[in-house]
Amino acid sequence: MELLDPRVDFVFKRIFASESNKDVLLAFLNRILMDAGDAPLNEVVLLNPYTDKDDPLDKQSIFDIWAKTEDGKLINIEMQLFNRYDMEKRTLYYWSKRYSGQLQTGGRYTDLKKCVTINILNYKVLPNEHTHSVFHLREDISGSRLTDDIEIHFLELPKLNQPAVPGESGLVNWLLFLKGSDNSNWEVLRMNEPALRKAMETLEFLSQDSEARRKYEDRQKFLHDEASQRDGAQREGFAKGMQEGKQEGIKEGIKEGIKEGIKEGKKEGKKEGKKEGLKEGKLEVAKNLLAMGLDLSSIQAATGLTEEEIQSI
Repeated sequence: MELLDPRVDFVFKRIFASESNKDVLLAFLNRILMDAGDAPLNEVVLLNPYTDKDDPLDKQSIFDIWAKTEDGKLINIEMQLFNRYDMEKRTLYYWSKRYSGQLQTGGRYTDLKKCVTINILNYKVLPNEHTHSVFHLREDISGSRLTDDIEIHFLELPKLNQPAVPGESGLVNWLLFLKGSDNSNWEVLRMNEPALRKAMETLEFLSQDSEARRKYEDRQKFLHDEASQRDGAQREGFAKGMQEGKQEGIKEGIKEGIKEGIKEGKKEGKKEGKKEGLKEGKLEVAKNLLAMGLDLSSIQAATGLTEEEIQSI
C-alpha cells in the first residue's frame, strides 16, 4: 500500500486537526516549543478542526491549523509543499491578521494575546543551515525583546540532517515522519512516542480509505497545477522583463551615445576654436609688424607664421 504524503496540507490537517487527534497536535506542538526552549502546553483548543466540508479544490478552504492555549495564546500552523517565493512577507501578513483580529470594537490593546506562527516548509527559505529557526522582535544591540507577542517558527524539512538518526527523542522523529521517511523505520521512530504512533496509524488508515485517497489526489493535482501556473507566469514575466530590459538598454545606449557625441563634439569644437583664435591673433600681430616696416624673417621669428601666411595678409 502506498502511503499518502503527510506534507500535502489536506492530509496534514486530517492528521493533526481532527478532534479525535487533539493529543497528536498537542504532542507535536510541545516537541516544537520545547525544541525552541519554551515550556510545554497542557492543553490546546482547535479553532478550525477538520471537517468533511473542507473541499480540497476550494481555494477558500483553509488547511492551516488554528489553535488556542489555556491562557489564550493563539497558534497558527501552516504546511507549505511548494515554494511561493513570498514566505517571509506572507507569514508576517497572516500573523498580523491573526493578532489584530483579536481586538473587537472598543477593545483594549492590553487584551491582545501572543500569536505564534509555525511554518513547516518542504523547501529552503532562510540563509542558514538550521532545520528549526525561531524569530522574535528584538532590539538590535542589546537583543532585548520589545514584546513577547510575536513568535514565528520555520521548520525546513530539506535541512533535516541526512542521515538523521531514527529513534532520537524530540522533534526529529516527527520531522522524519512528515518528510516521508521510509516506513520500515517507523517502529524505531514511534517507540517512545504514543502520539507519533497515533499519527502514523491515522496516515495508514487514510491511505486505505478510498474517499480520502480521492480527495488527496484531487488536492495534490490542485497544488501541482497551481505551482505550474505560478512557475509559468514567473518564466513568462522573466522573458518579458528580459526583452523590455534589452529594448530599454538599446534606447539608453543610443541616448548615452548621442549625449557622449555632443560632449565630444563640444570638446573638439572648443579645441578647434581655440586653435583658430590663436592663429587669427598671430596674423593680426604680423599685420601690425608689417605696417611698422619690420622685415619678413623677424616677423616669422616673432609670430611663428610661415612666409606664405605672412605674405597672404
